[in-house]
Amino acid sequence: MACKILGCGSYLPERVVSNADLEKLIDTSDEWIRSRTGIHQRHIANDSEFASHLALKAAENAISDAGVKASDVDLIIVCTTTPDNSFPSTATKLQGYLKLGNVPSFDLQAVCSGFIYGLHLADSLMKTKQYKTILLVCAEKMSSLLDWTDRGTCVLFGDGAGAVVLQDSDSESEIIDSRIYSDGSQYDLLFTDGGVSSTKQSGVIKMQGPALFKKAVEKMADSVAEILERNNMSMDDVNYLIPHQANIRIIDAIVDRLKADHNKVIKTVASHANCSAASIPLALAELQSNGTLKRGDVLLFTAFGAGLTWGSAIIRW
Repeated sequence: MACKILGCGSYLPERVVSNADLEKLIDTSDEWIRSRTGIHQRHIANDSEFASHLALKAAENAISDAGVKASDVDLIIVCTTTPDNSFPSTATKLQGYLKLGNVPSFDLQAVCSGFIYGLHLADSLMKTKQYKTILLVCAEKMSSLLDWTDRGTCVLFGDGAGAVVLQDSDSESEIIDSRIYSDGSQYDLLFTDGGVSSTKQSGVIKMQGPALFKKAVEKMADSVAEILERNNMSMDDVNYLIPHQANIRIIDAIVDRLKADHNKVIKTVASHANCSAASIPLALAELQSNGTLKRGDVLLFTAFGAGLTWGSAIIRW
């Protein structure tokens, strides 16, 4: 039995913050941000919008796109770094919003690699034959973790949510393969300086930019090469590469290292910034909405995040 993506959905908060807006807050410029990151703007949730609210919008859109009913969902996985509460999980709140009775639900935390981790887990659980329809949602309110006086980090992130509905498949559409990794010895390259058991506060994002850049390019490119080799494939077999949307220079460096066609690469970082786990499903939803994605197309996802965590997945649409 194979697992396939039946539908996808997304949600971005209404408020848009441009680079020009940030010029009024901190010592930066539109040119500085664009040249170093490729980011032009980001969506920022308001104070009354939580990760669960973003998740609900994306989930409803994915369920509608899949052509199923919410009641068909028999498992919910929410990937988030910015949960509404320390407990209970954001997934249980989403389950309550959707009125799904006793359907199991839980959060998964792999930061920017959340979608790859979630896809890997959903595929594995589907193969146990205990679940028929899985809702995988990635929802992030990264603005709540930012120090808005730190120009090295606050310009990089945005808020948003992306979701997919997965079902077992007897067609050619399927998750072909997925691989996930981590290296906890490198956790201090990207972290928050707080937490429930350490400071009783969430803290703000701290980053070692140059070292992180190097690791991101290395790990994503290597994981792509490995998963392609495992499946006797090459980049020539891939219709679209959808990488984590952290930084345009990271994306371009990965593509160059793989000697891949830049025209195959989906890039949304300019308008979304880095939405952590939500980046890839947001990009997937945008690709689908523009009408160029066809059944049978081969998509390759790759992500890298704090932890360190990283991984790649290949699907046939």
